[in-house]
Amino acid sequence: MKKAPNATIIASPNGVKGLKKHYGNDYNYKEVKTGETLNIGNRNLNFLLTPMVHWPDNMVTFCPEENILFSNDSFGQHLASSERFDDEYPKNIIFEEAKKYYANIVLPYSSQVQKELQNASKLDIKMIAPSHGIIFKKHISEIIDYYKKWSSNQTDKKSVIIYDTMWSSTKKIAYAIQNGFEKSGYKTRILNLNTNHISDIMTEILNSEYICIGSPTLNNNIMPSVASFLTYLKGLAPKNRKGLAFGSYGWGGQSVPIINKELEDSGFETLEKIKINYIPSKKMLKNIENKIAEQI
Repeated sequence: MKKAPNATIIASPNGVKGLKKHYGNDYNYKEVKTGETLNIGNRNLNFLLTPMVHWPDNMVTFCPEENILFSNDSFGQHLASSERFDDEYPKNIIFEEAKKYYANIVLPYSSQVQKELQNASKLDIKMIAPSHGIIFKKHISEIIDYYKKWSSNQTDKKSVIIYDTMWSSTKKIAYAIQNGFEKSGYKTRILNLNTNHISDIMTEILNSEYICIGSPTLNNNIMPSVASFLTYLKGLAPKNRKGLAFGSYGWGGQSVPIINKELEDSGFETLEKIKINYIPSKKMLKNIENKIAEQI
């Protein structure tokens, strides 16, 4: 604005509020709302407010002359490259990064995403340019289909088993649970919180029906890594999931009920808890495997 003091800053109503709080009232702000159009010469910009996808000030812009949707956070990825378009970059990486972005950023706002998709379906889109990441021009229908699936919380026949362990007892339980799911034909991912970042775990959870979380008891509580992940999971609020709490303990055994309550508070339907004192025997592990296969 120092370089162009007579310029007009155009933003959504919430965007103008935020800009004024950051930079004061001295600039020339103009609010735009859904359905309004700005002519910029040979082209026009049509605005659509999309609050909470994923900020209160969010909106998207459509240029009808070029059929470009400037989608802001929607369809974005945390991906930077010298390539600009989706036909110049490996497709599997683009969609994996788009999935990771949705799982860790957009997931809590899925109902708002569904409204945005409904409004965007009326547009003749030939290109989607998000605020960061690869621009879509070849795989537009595919990324839209993924967004429809993710925003409606559709899941695959899949379980994700997440745990931390102290002396490997909880780890043994985790692998017995995995065997039980695989016996029933489920695709599984088993992820140790010490070696997997929570953002990667959430990416796996995005299309998972079952979320199994395990911790040994530590000072009448759960491991800090598990507590941190549960807080992160609860904030991202995946819906229509089933949960399982498991773990080992020496004498108190409080970890499993704590995890189970967190899963219930997140709105998950929960399976019967698995709680083993000290070291699980081979027979115990086999029983866990069979029990999982029977329950699901």
